Amino acid sequence: MRSGAFSEQPAADEPSGPAPTTMRWRVSPGFAALKCAVAVVLVLAAVFFAEDRAALTAAIVAAVVAGAYALRDLLAPVRLAADPQGVTVVSGYAGHRRLTWPEIERVRLETRTRAGLRSELLEIDTGDNLHLLSNYDLNARPADVAVDLARIRAASGHRD
Repeated sequence: MRSGAFSEQPAADEPSGPAPTTMRWRVSPGFAALKCAVAVVLVLAAVFFAEDRAALTAAIVAAVVAGAYALRDLLAPVRLAADPQGVTVVSGYAGHRRLTWPEIERVRLETRTRAGLRSELLEIDTGDNLHLLSNYDLNARPADVAVDLARIRAASGHRD
């Protein structure tokens, strides 16, 4: 089972081994902890700025936003899980949605370059819904996750 750590691609002459049967990708625990710490620091800043109403309001709003992002990471740390029957993706704030392989029309990698920065998103398309997962959500390169999903799907007997 993969926890979402970055992985190196095997060399071309290196066997890739049997396809895994179940894999999970989750947000980085370190980054989630950092969000919690930021929320706490912002609450402390709000206490420090209690005399200045504008600064107090800004610190409280920032603390609530940071806390909401941190809470989502604590409530739904696993953003994607795959097994021979299909995948489970995070849906909404902290819910999950189960998708069988026949429901999934396409899994693809979306790569964009903006302002000199390259970003990748994993797209899971069901026709009615598009689930987008980033490097942050998966704690792994989306390209690697797409390869793993294709291997699990193929090993389960379902074809694209």
